[in-house]
Amino acid sequence: MNALFSRIFLVTALAAGFVAPAAQAQSDQAYITIAPQPSDTPDKIEVLEFFAYTCPHCATLESLMHTWEQKAPQDVVVKRVPIAFNASMEPLQRLYYTLEALNLTASTNRPASLAALNRANDLHPKVFAAIHEERQSLFTKSAMTDWAVKQGIDKAQFEKAFDSFSVNSQVQRANQLTTAYRIEGTPALAVGGKFVTSPVLAGNSYAGAIEQLDKLIPLARQK
Repeated sequence: MNALFSRIFLVTALAAGFVAPAAQAQSDQAYITIAPQPSDTPDKIEVLEFFAYTCPHCATLESLMHTWEQKAPQDVVVKRVPIAFNASMEPLQRLYYTLEALNLTASTNRPASLAALNRANDLHPKVFAAIHEERQSLFTKSAMTDWAVKQGIDKAQFEKAFDSFSVNSQVQRANQLTTAYRIEGTPALAVGGKFVTSPVLAGNSYAGAIEQLDKLIPLARQK
């Protein structure tokens, strides 16, 4: 009985934990079709991973996404889009783009050789670990700077990037994408500017959301 209760509790918690837009929650399919959105990478099929560092489900999905990226088709580029649902989350957006600016994420929107080099020094999953496993309060610039220094990052370089015009622009672009794709919950995955899927749409399944990527990419290729 204890084992059965544990399984029921896990399924219930999983279902309750995912947050999805009302339009998604009313859908009985594993993805929704949206009004076509322009791509920042016209020669590629963009897969946008909308996430928040404070989201435990995003932390779980991250490792699955990283594995999937390694075998993604050559005409696909994965871009992570950090979301801020309120002003207090904006520093976390800046943290992601600061790490990216310092070449400390294994982002595939970089040359393949550089992306491969970065994987060994990828600090993106370490942010999730710091917040969700180590229970660190990485919610202010000061706390993030202290954490970055402990990771071996030069303090002056980190602070310069954190407040840079480039990071400001990327945060603004992330907010624009969040609005354009009508993202109200995380994690969410957009494919080719045409489709959006998520674990909740895929039957409250992380693996199901990843499987949808392989199904939606061929559809996204169609004009």
